Amino acid sequence: MPSKPSKRLETFANPNPARDYRIHMEIPEFTCLCPRTGQPDFATLVLDYVPDRLCIELKSLKLYVWSYRNEGAFHESVTNRILEDLVRASRPRFMRLAARFNVRGGIYTTVVVEHRKPRWQPGAGLDLASLPSAPVNPAT
Repeated sequence: MPSKPSKRLETFANPNPARDYRIHMEIPEFTCLCPRTGQPDFATLVLDYVPDRLCIELKSLKLYVWSYRNEGAFHESVTNRILEDLVRASRPRFMRLAARFNVRGGIYTTVVVEHRKPRWQPGAGLDLASLPSAPVNPAT
């Protein structure tokens, strides 16, 4: 049976919850529709997070991202909505999502949103300031 897009995000138990470590994902095939024109918008999503008790399961993330393919959404709105859904599902210590949308009308748009658990401070050796705020675009 073929996979279908889904808004359901699955998680699994963090195999090392006592340690702060960063999980980095690049999702180069994000698409949604421009709410004004109905034309497709393409983006690369870069997700960095420090899990607490749960990690995001990759296949469910793939199906979740796929679920936006036929939805109209402004870049700012969809980036914030994705972060909110990921935070709700996994309750991380820290999460940053950068969405770099392909050029539209001569303009590249990058939206960066962040979540930090209250009172959490990164452990030694975990430098969040050095995280890229957006994917590298070889065309620029």
